[in-house]
Amino acid sequence: MKAFFEAIEDLFVNILFAPFDLLRFMENWWASNMVNWLLAIIGTVAFVYWMLELKKYNDNGEEDKSITSHSYL
Repeated sequence: MKAFFEAIEDLFVNILFAPFDLLRFMENWWASNMVNWLLAIIGTVAFVYWMLELKKYNDNGEEDKSITSHSYL
């Protein structure tokens, strides 16, 4: 089992996280955290898009809001 967990460690440390080692030694904080900022921006855009879609369906009245719309209610 020890070899199995060491293989998992080797996969993540030496292969999957290798691109992050290049960013670690940059002296610019903004450049080294570029991946975090990119993910935050993508998440924000997705959240705004989803809220606008929910508002569109709510304004059209397509949602069944009756009390008996779900069997568990």
